[in-house]
Amino acid sequence: MSDNAFGAALSTDIDTTIAHEARVYDYWLGGKDNYPADRALGDAIGQHVPAIKTMARANRAFLGRAVRHLVGEAGITQFLDIGTGIPTAGNTHEVAQQLDPQARVVYVDKDPIVLAHARALMSSTPQGRTRFIHADLHDPRSILDHPDLASTLDLGEPVAIMLVAIMMYFPDSDRPRDIVAELLDAVPSGSYIAITHPTADFAPEAVAGVTAAAHAAGISFHPRSHAETSELFAGTTLIDPGLVPVAAWRPELTDRPVAVAEAESAWYWAGIGRKP
Repeated sequence: MSDNAFGAALSTDIDTTIAHEARVYDYWLGGKDNYPADRALGDAIGQHVPAIKTMARANRAFLGRAVRHLVGEAGITQFLDIGTGIPTAGNTHEVAQQLDPQARVVYVDKDPIVLAHARALMSSTPQGRTRFIHADLHDPRSILDHPDLASTLDLGEPVAIMLVAIMMYFPDSDRPRDIVAELLDAVPSGSYIAITHPTADFAPEAVAGVTAAAHAAGISFHPRSHAETSELFAGTTLIDPGLVPVAAWRPELTDRPVAVAEAESAWYWAGIGRKP
């Protein structure tokens, strides 16, 4: 067991017989840190959404574009990346430190397999700094009060909070809007929050099948509409282009611009809000 010192102890045991969302996502991205149970669920979801691997990659590509915008245009050099997932190419610190070697990043994930790979997330430039916190977003204080957060980020200066493909694991009964609000309360004016969220707005029947498959595997999965996702940005002002399909968010920041007709083929909403 790993004790985060500010909340309940988190298990460090890795059960490869049960599908886990981080490992399923790793499978869709073409990674190697997944097991038969993860691949089985990934394929079951793929029966409902044949393009699921493309969608996962579109969501991952948003992360890079968002970080490039936040560092290059908004001048942000501090990131709190929650629900990090298994390290892969283009992690937040890699993108940020290419633009500003002094950028600092704190990663957070509750999955013990991410903890096992934390060293890859802490390969900082000499000028910058990265840390990994094994904690659960259900308890925001376990993150915000963690000594590694205070030693890495200056919460008196703007921070970008990255919630990429994480809030769908929180049903309304978990009060996800309150969780996001608590994070935003901890950072100053001029901070940002980036969120992507799967939706049933484009294909209700297919996403209903995905939801059922996830729940059957014991994974909480809750797609949200445009209006429901917008509520997660309460207290911020959405920057251009607003809350849009993930592939349509600032496509010019990637190597291959995404055509408008292609934008809705990835069933996630994406946006970045600025705290006034």
